[in-house]
Amino acid sequence: MIPFSPPRIDQAVIDEVTAALQSGWITTGPRTKQFEKEITAYCGSKNTIAVSAWTTGMEVLLRWWGVGPGDEVIIPAYTYCASANVVLHTGATPVFVDSDPTDFNLSLAEVAEAITPRTKVIMPVDIGGLPCDYDALYQIIADKKHLFEAGSPEQEKLGRILIAADAAHSFGALYNNCRVGSIADITVFSFHAVKNLTTAEGGAITFNLPEQFDHEEIYKTFNMKILHGQSKDALAKTQKGAWRYDVLEPGYKCNMTDIQAAIGLVELRRYQENLDRRKLIFTQYDQAFSTHKWAQTPTYQNKQKTSSYHLYQLRIHNCTEAQRDAIIQAIFDHDVAVNVHFQPLPLLTAYKNLGYQMAAYPNAFSHYAAEISLPVYYDLTDTQVQTVIAAVCASVEKILK
Repeated sequence: MIPFSPPRIDQAVIDEVTAALQSGWITTGPRTKQFEKEITAYCGSKNTIAVSAWTTGMEVLLRWWGVGPGDEVIIPAYTYCASANVVLHTGATPVFVDSDPTDFNLSLAEVAEAITPRTKVIMPVDIGGLPCDYDALYQIIADKKHLFEAGSPEQEKLGRILIAADAAHSFGALYNNCRVGSIADITVFSFHAVKNLTTAEGGAITFNLPEQFDHEEIYKTFNMKILHGQSKDALAKTQKGAWRYDVLEPGYKCNMTDIQAAIGLVELRRYQENLDRRKLIFTQYDQAFSTHKWAQTPTYQNKQKTSSYHLYQLRIHNCTEAQRDAIIQAIFDHDVAVNVHFQPLPLLTAYKNLGYQMAAYPNAFSHYAAEISLPVYYDLTDTQVQTVIAAVCASVEKILK
């Protein structure tokens, strides 16, 4: 079986993790702090805090921003459930918008229509690694600024809706020649096992707020919030005579460990070769599928954007959801693992029960019903790529004959 997205765990990773284990420091410590610095340098952001997961990072961020009951956060209906779950955890309301007709990202027209005085955050999701149109989002926010009503000191300081990007897929992607992480006000990355850059589990928040914000103070605040509200982390308490600490607020427990950061440091320092390999796999898929009328290949590069090549989201023309499911089963019968990204949230029981209806998001359903995500990862060989291509072609032609 050709797997869908295994992590790249080789001797370099094993050696660095072993060094962390033997160092005597395995929780948040020097490797985590170094990882944060290298992410900041790579992305071009003003600061970075490493966290235990995208989900915990985004929830702490929303709560710090003052998002709560009565507030609204705009997100695409076409995303993973984590994007909406964290909004619900704060007591706020996720406001879903449909997908763009041409790609998997959110519809700008629907974003503009969805903004109300209760809107505190827009959470664009860079589906598959292709950045959203951030310039247009900032323009929409500027055009709707007269509707904005601040509900916290941070919101008052910004004076407009916050863009908090869900960049779980797009680490390393480019928008106007700037890396994701330095474009939105705040960006949250995922380093889950299936992501381009993994720390097994984990994530990071990069800050890029306007100059009226003190980013060093924000970094200190988040260090406190992600470790139970302690005034000092474990590393700081090891200094001579520095055992005493305070708890400034009832915080959270979502810090990254040095074991995780050890993996991330290796991954980050060789990340370009990862991107290069993934791009080559995308190119091979494009060359193979572009000759077939049934294939709609994904957009992953244009004059403004370059994807991180996270997901190759193939769509099948004139294909029903049931036919797509049958094609997937046929591909698996060829010992090739594929996936679907994503089931739109209104299809899921938890969100149906909240009253969201799939019929309100026709583009999202249309994209989903025809979509198949193909294997893309560094260790996927050219021979395996050809096996995937053959399996997809044979399976489509079998089901759609």
